[in-house]
Amino acid sequence: MKTIDEVKRDLTLILLYLNSWEEQAHVPYRRSWKGYDFDDIDKLIEQEFISGKHTSKSISFYEEGIAKAKELAKEYGIEV
Repeated sequence: MKTIDEVKRDLTLILLYLNSWEEQAHVPYRRSWKGYDFDDIDKLIEQEFISGKHTSKSISFYEEGIAKAKELAKEYGIEV
């Protein structure tokens, strides 16, 4: 069974993904505003699902983060 902190991190990653958009740059990538608990954001950065500086207001997704967000959404019964 997952701890409340693990569930909170899972849901944070899902919400970041659901609220993300694709930036059209040399290589397209997904971004999202990071208005969530900073401890959860830091943990997701440590797990290399997302990247972002403490001074920026948005994050970028790594491919692994997108895949994990989709996997978790399915696990929680959310269709993406």
